[in-house]
Amino acid sequence: MEQLREGILSVVRRIRGAEYLDEREVESIIRELQRVLLKADVDVKLVFELSEKLRKRFQSEELPPGFSKRELLLKLLYEELVSILGGQEKVVIKPAKLPYTILLVGIEGSGKTTTAAKLAYYFQRRGYRVGLVSADTYRPAAYEQLKQLAEKVGCLFYGEPSGDAVEIARRGLEHLRRAGAQVIIVDTAGRHKDEVGLMEEVELLAKEVEPDAVVMVVDATQGKAVARQAQAFKERVPLGYIIVSKMDGSAKGGGALSAVAATGARIAFIGVGEKIEDLEEFDPKLFVARLLGMPDLEGLLRRFAAYEAVQRERLRALSSGKITLLDLKEQLIEARKMGPLGKLLEMVGFGVPSKELVEKGEENVDKWIAILNSMTMEELLHPEIIDRSRISRIARGSGTTPKDVKMLLESFERARKLLRQAARSRRGGLPGLRL
Repeated sequence: MEQLREGILSVVRRIRGAEYLDEREVESIIRELQRVLLKADVDVKLVFELSEKLRKRFQSEELPPGFSKRELLLKLLYEELVSILGGQEKVVIKPAKLPYTILLVGIEGSGKTTTAAKLAYYFQRRGYRVGLVSADTYRPAAYEQLKQLAEKVGCLFYGEPSGDAVEIARRGLEHLRRAGAQVIIVDTAGRHKDEVGLMEEVELLAKEVEPDAVVMVVDATQGKAVARQAQAFKERVPLGYIIVSKMDGSAKGGGALSAVAATGARIAFIGVGEKIEDLEEFDPKLFVARLLGMPDLEGLLRRFAAYEAVQRERLRALSSGKITLLDLKEQLIEARKMGPLGKLLEMVGFGVPSKELVEKGEENVDKWIAILNSMTMEELLHPEIIDRSRISRIARGSGTTPKDVKMLLESFERARKLLRQAARSRRGGLPGLRL
């Protein structure tokens, strides 16, 4: 994973250091990101889908006031990386009833038996009495290995060195339930997706055990190949959760995570070391934040979220026939960008206006923008709080008179009343505003 992290960090450094993000520079950054993800064994199709989404969103999304293009691109990069790694909130396996039974499945060599002990330790740390069942009768050392790990964790254990795996699992469940186990983890033999006999056995185990959750362990070093493994198990058993083992040092970790997410399976944990406590709950957002190496990322995302919340509130208000001074301010600024007022009036069908009307209108637009710039966000969103003392302060701050401020507020109020009357049918413009 270190290779992926270093590659992503180089992309982030390039974005943050860019003097000007024009189309050519953004395209170059996207190509560098593609190389980084492909080296991490992320599927080619996923890489190009991410690139296209990133490109389109950066070109089409409006830059919010107070944000830079660099900040917008970093936010979009964060969101698209989260999307290919699952996109969902953190998955937590929480026993809905007791005893709670987990059937652990996976390909041979995926680190399943060690993961069984790590999972036992995880639940034990959360106050549950845990039991481990060894139902792997194919690997000679499996029984002894899990028994030793159970002793290390300090949890209950049941196993038989040989015999029928389905019967051992059934007897193990009965024994551990009588012993008071609240969470029971059944470790099964590692199998290959093409080994028909073993895949049929896992089906029989699932029917006999009737687990509350089937958890599959996949090996991060297998990269995007784990998608086929997960899909094969999903066709046999009701696969609920995935644990990605061996994430520490795996250059293909990003490929494994994205491949599993593409199957629709939910990643619950990642194994990040060999110690019994080296099992982490998988949080796509936190994982990507680490990849980006941005300690200030959370603050940036909060700022975007706050702006988007305000925008959603304004859209709801507008749909019910309500406007705010902030809407007026932004419309006036946009009108200013379109050129001189005379040209604007000609464009919307007013004909060629008189010089006196144009000069008076230009003066009022500039004056109103200055007044609105002098208001706080609270005043722009809630004009009803503007009293005499606020009017005086706004006038001083904008270099106008209290009478000018009152005229703007009165004209705005007329427009608001008209808009309420025609909320569903009106299109464009703000009626009732006299420049």
